[in-house]
Amino acid sequence: MPPKAPDCVTTRWHEMTYLPKPRLHHPSLQRNAAGFIRRDYEGAISTLCAGCGHDSISAAIIQACWELDIEPHRVAKISGIGCSSKTPTYFLSASHGFNTVHGRMPSVLTGANLANRELLYLGVSGDGDSASIGIGQFVHSIRRGVDMVYIVENNGVYGLTKGQFSATADQGSKSKKGAINADAPVDMVGMALQLGASFVASSFSGDKAQLVPLLKAAMTHKGAAFLDVISPCVTFNNHEGSTKSYDYVREHNHALCRMDFISSHAEITVDYAPGEVREVHQHDGSVLRLRKLPEGHDSGDRVGAMNYLHACQARGEIVTGLLYVDPDAADLHAHMDTTPVAFNTLGERELCPGSTTLEAINAGLR
Repeated sequence: MPPKAPDCVTTRWHEMTYLPKPRLHHPSLQRNAAGFIRRDYEGAISTLCAGCGHDSISAAIIQACWELDIEPHRVAKISGIGCSSKTPTYFLSASHGFNTVHGRMPSVLTGANLANRELLYLGVSGDGDSASIGIGQFVHSIRRGVDMVYIVENNGVYGLTKGQFSATADQGSKSKKGAINADAPVDMVGMALQLGASFVASSFSGDKAQLVPLLKAAMTHKGAAFLDVISPCVTFNNHEGSTKSYDYVREHNHALCRMDFISSHAEITVDYAPGEVREVHQHDGSVLRLRKLPEGHDSGDRVGAMNYLHACQARGEIVTGLLYVDPDAADLHAHMDTTPVAFNTLGERELCPGSTTLEAINAGLR
């Protein structure tokens, strides 16, 4: 047997699942009006696949919060389940956070907002989380006008379960295994418009010049702000019949441990003028046709936004930019006429007024 390594160099594998970032930084780094450097808005090192569009969205959120001088502890991050819902770990480490069960992010966020309206709520979800199991939760949070920034990191697949089509996958699209999607997609942007969202936007994870301003606008908006962000998945390159595919190797593998290797990909970025169409070639060979809204687009016309969206969809184009915003929108607290202070600051007397008061309320409802 080989000699035992000294205790000082003994590897403890259970401590390697988390990679902290170095605490040191240059003292001359620029600070915002709140006194924070950009690093103060970051989180842990990402464990997503190299080149994942989700990391670009996290970077855009970090940049937007820093530019808006938002205090990190005034933010609450609520997420569901999926690759997208892992991303709150990678930004705003000093903020509040809650990782819910699959599809239930909107309901938990609604409850948190009712309890404390003084925080900025970032709802981070994916197309599998929001367009399938959580679609009912999505519908009611939008129609109720919850004051939040609802971000869907849309890659068209279930990234945590090996790339099955999600409900937003385009009809006729082809998977890495050669399967053709026969189902019509769920249009999250169209649904948000129909449900009455007062801020609706669509973007691409690699278009930082557009995404950061959209996030800043959404964060300062009062009401339900919805952003659908196309975010390419770079991982699933194995195909049926290959002896080097994941499935084949796992069927014939007798190794002591199970390991995967995900090759690195470069980040996809775009830069194009308003009104233009840009074809974006993804790592899997597919092409996205992005159309940036023209300069004269009326973001206050909900019907016009829906018509423009449908016309572009008929041409196979994905619209990016601020489609619609209602500057006079009211949130859930205004609709319900709640108290002007957060519920969690009220005492027992205000929250439990007694049986006489409750009987009077019930009598008024009969």
